[in-house]
Amino acid sequence: MQLKMTMIYWKGEKFWLGKLLEHPEIMTQGETLEELEENIKDAYLSMAMDDVPKEHKMKEIAI
Repeated sequence: MQLKMTMIYWKGEKFWLGKLLEHPEIMTQGETLEELEENIKDAYLSMAMDDVPKEHKMKEIAI
């Protein structure tokens, strides 16, 4: 299952900056748009997986 979110981004003086519309507390930067996108994915996964042990299971459920 792939989760889709909206990245809001803009060019700063030196880096591209961005945040997730659905999680505005997640903000990062990158030298390129591609790097920004990878960094924001990593930031989201770090937030979502915080306190989850390395050995865990996943199951897709309907909500």
